[in-house]
Amino acid sequence: MKNLFKKKSVSQLLEENRSISFKKTLGAFDLTLLGIGATIGTGVLVLTGLVAANDSGPAVILSFMLAAIVCGFTALCYAEFTSTIPVSGSVYTYLYITIGEFAAHLMGWVLLSVYLLTTSAVASGWSAYFNNFLKSFGFILPKELITIPTDGGLFNLPAIAVTLFITFILSRGTKESKKVNNFMVIVKLSIIVLFIIVGIFHVQPMNWTPFMPYGISGVFAGSAAVFFAFLGFDALATSAEEVKNPQRNLPIGIISSLIVATLIYIVVCLIMTGIVPYYKLDVTEAMAYTLHSIGADITANIIAIGAVIGITAVIFANIYAATRILFSMSRDGLLPKVFSKTNRKTGAPIFSTWLIGTLASLVAGLVDLTQLSNLANIGALLAFGMISISIIIFRKTHPGVKRGFRVPFVPILPAISFGSCFLLIFNLPNKTWLYFSLWLLLGVLIYFCYSYRYNHLSTEKNN
Repeated sequence: MKNLFKKKSVSQLLEENRSISFKKTLGAFDLTLLGIGATIGTGVLVLTGLVAANDSGPAVILSFMLAAIVCGFTALCYAEFTSTIPVSGSVYTYLYITIGEFAAHLMGWVLLSVYLLTTSAVASGWSAYFNNFLKSFGFILPKELITIPTDGGLFNLPAIAVTLFITFILSRGTKESKKVNNFMVIVKLSIIVLFIIVGIFHVQPMNWTPFMPYGISGVFAGSAAVFFAFLGFDALATSAEEVKNPQRNLPIGIISSLIVATLIYIVVCLIMTGIVPYYKLDVTEAMAYTLHSIGADITANIIAIGAVIGITAVIFANIYAATRILFSMSRDGLLPKVFSKTNRKTGAPIFSTWLIGTLASLVAGLVDLTQLSNLANIGALLAFGMISISIIIFRKTHPGVKRGFRVPFVPILPAISFGSCFLLIFNLPNKTWLYFSLWLLLGVLIYFCYSYRYNHLSTEKNN
C-alpha cells in the first residue's frame, strides 16, 4: 500500500523541466489570451441562455459570480504552484508531490475527461452558431447531419469537422498555432464588445423581474452548470513548460484572464436577460438570438460569424491542455511512452494530439451538450477542490522552496475554496455522478493493471 503514496520531489520535477523537448514560446500576453480564449466561449455564447432559462433566470449573473469567486480562490492556488513548479501537468503534477502517485493518477485521468468533454461540449455549441450563420445565407444542412442520434439524427457533422480542423492546427506546433489562437481571441472579444454596444440600448429592466424565479437553489444549480466555463486558467497551468519566465508570466496570465472573463460574463448576462425574458433564452446561440429579437439581424449575423471564429479558440485551448496532461502522465510511466513522444521539428506531441482530437470529435458528434457540460463540471470542481488541499500540504512539506507568488491566508482561503467546490458538486444531477463514477473506476483499473507496475518511481527504485 505504501507504493500508492509515492511522491515526486520538487527537484526531480525541475530537473525534468530542464531536459524537456518543448519550445518556450509563450509570454504573458500569449498566456492571457490563451486563458481568455479557453474561458470566454461556450459560457458566454452558449450556456448563458440555457442556464438562464432552466436554472437561474436573470440571477444567472449570480451563478457566474459565485462560480467566479470559487474559481478566484482556486486561481490563487494555481498561481503559487505554477510560479514555483513550472512543469506541465497541472493538478496532476501538484498532487504527485503532495499526496502521492495514486491520487495523482486519478486526477490526471479526471483532467483528461474534463478537457475531452469540454472540447466536445464547446464543439456542439460551435455547431449551433455555425448552422445559424449558414441559415443567414439561406443554406440549411440536412437535419440528420446536425443532430445527434438521441434527437433523431445521425451525427453532428460541423462539431466533428471543427474539432478535427483544430487538431490539425495544433499538430503543427505551439509557435505556429498560438498566432491562430491570438487572432481568434481578438475576434471573439470584438464581437462581445459589439453585442454590448448594440444591446445595451434595448435593455428593459422589467425583464429582470422576477430576478430569482427558481430560488437560491436555482442559483447554485446554475453555478454548478457553468463552472467548466471558467476552466481556462487550468489550461495555462498545463502550458508551464512552454512559457518564457514562468515565475512571472503564469500568475499574470491566470489572474488577469479570470478577471476579464468574469466581467464579460456579468455584463453580457445583464444585457441578454434585460432584452429577452429569461424563459425564452432556451437556445444554444443565445447572443445571436437576442439580437434577432430586437431586429438587429445584420449585427446578429456578424455575431454569429464572430462566434464561429471565437468559440474555436476554446476548442483549441482544451485539446492543447489534454495533450499536455497525457504527455505528463506518459513521461512519468503512468501511461505508455508513445503519449510523451514529440515531433523533433515542431515540438508537438502529434500522436496524443490526434488521439484527443479524434475522440473529442466523436463525442461531440454523438452526445448531448447538457450531459457533456455536467460531466466536465464535476471533474473540474474535483480538480479545483484538490488543488486547494494540495497547497495547504505543500506549504507544510516544502516551506523553503522559492515561490514567485504566495496564496494569502493559508490554510483558511484554500479551505474555503475546497468547501465551495464540493458544495457546487452536490448540486449536479445523479446521472452525472453515475457516469463520473464509471470513468473513475476505469482509471483505477488502468492504474493497477499498468501504471502501478511501469511508473518511473518504481522502476528507478528497483534499478
